[in-house]
Amino acid sequence: MKSSLFLLMLLGVLVIAACTNSDSDTKKDDDTMKDSETTKKDPGNDGEKVEIEFWHAMSGSGQESLDAIVKSFNDSQDKYEVKAEFQGSYEESLTKLRSVGGTKDAPAITQVFEVGTKYMIDSGFIEPMQSFIDKDNYDLSQLEENILNYYRVDGDLYSMPFNSSTPVMIYNKDAFEAAGLDPEKAPETFGEVIGAAEKLKTDDMFGFSMLTYGWFFEQLVATQGGLYVNEDNGRSGDATEALFNGPEGLNVFRFLDTMNKAGTFGNYGTNWDDIRAAFSSEKVAMYMDSSAGVANAITNSPFEVGVAYIPHADEVKRNGVAIGGASLWMSKGISENEQEAAWEFMKHLTTPEVQAKWHLETGYFAINPAAYDEDIVKEEWEKYPQFKVTVDQLQDTVPGIATQGALISVFPESRQQIVTALEDLYQGKDPQEALDQAAEGTNRAMDIANKTK
Repeated sequence: MKSSLFLLMLLGVLVIAACTNSDSDTKKDDDTMKDSETTKKDPGNDGEKVEIEFWHAMSGSGQESLDAIVKSFNDSQDKYEVKAEFQGSYEESLTKLRSVGGTKDAPAITQVFEVGTKYMIDSGFIEPMQSFIDKDNYDLSQLEENILNYYRVDGDLYSMPFNSSTPVMIYNKDAFEAAGLDPEKAPETFGEVIGAAEKLKTDDMFGFSMLTYGWFFEQLVATQGGLYVNEDNGRSGDATEALFNGPEGLNVFRFLDTMNKAGTFGNYGTNWDDIRAAFSSEKVAMYMDSSAGVANAITNSPFEVGVAYIPHADEVKRNGVAIGGASLWMSKGISENEQEAAWEFMKHLTTPEVQAKWHLETGYFAINPAAYDEDIVKEEWEKYPQFKVTVDQLQDTVPGIATQGALISVFPESRQQIVTALEDLYQGKDPQEALDQAAEGTNRAMDIANKTK
């Protein structure tokens, strides 16, 4: 019941990923499943390579980079063979995992988006990463602490971070100069953004824009130190009440409402391509994007591009950002040899050399910060110092419950509630009323999920 509920809530949700549909269906009938479980060989016991499946949702250049990483691992030794298999979107991959999760037919590794974290922990499908970390005495201190924190629960790491990103504010330096603003000093607070947007507004250009997407709202709440839900953001127990409609959330909605009513805010809806095209074509001077979108902004814009930390409310200190993206989960129920192969591959993924290439080819963070000391990264950062800003913002983040990120099994549903609230706000609805309605919807979803666990 719990799995069905979660998947129903995934429908219609906007997800950060350029994924194509997959028509393959891994579901088998009960007889076939039973036969498969009783006849499947234990990989590696016959002296042959241990082959494992790695289900992922990367497409385009991300998939090309991932395939290169898999090839480098397979070529580096003769004991294991990883087969990377694109499964469509995150939702489609998770639907397929349901039919085989916890059995010998499950993929050894599955990539799952960050808002699926609590579902995966509760599913019974996975073996926590901490088991392998402890057994192998693996040194977690070599990895980025502010990335690990999202996937830690009660001190244990449940999955291996992989494609990790945070939001940033991207701006048109040429437009800043033309408006009499310092192009080397981006606005830092909500009030400063409002003031800059007013100066940047022209007949052809809006001052500021933000995608109508719940992730950005979550981040603007977190950087104020605000919590999304109760129970310590869902980390000390199952959350039962939304808190995002409190003072921090209201600050965000009033911030956006002020610019919208002043005509300095550009509303480009829910499509990433639309808001990015508006920036590159000089229809908006400042906007929020993922750190993974920085390279695209620089490459596709005919003007000098600046990158800055996300803004925060004037009356609070900046806390920082929470991690977005996805992580890799180890399946429970597969053979020990397959789990060993998956663990060895994950360790390969975390090496500085691999992470340096991944960072430069995709724009995602290196989960091993030693990658930033690699020559290829230093050379690229020298040409494009904007990339370093994204890393600085992450490393300047103050560890805490707010920036650790919330855990709720109905996160996709809640994000859709925020989308509706933002749309209502831009149509003139009172900020507090719009937020309260989203909180009520989230509370209902959490109540149903908690009752059906």
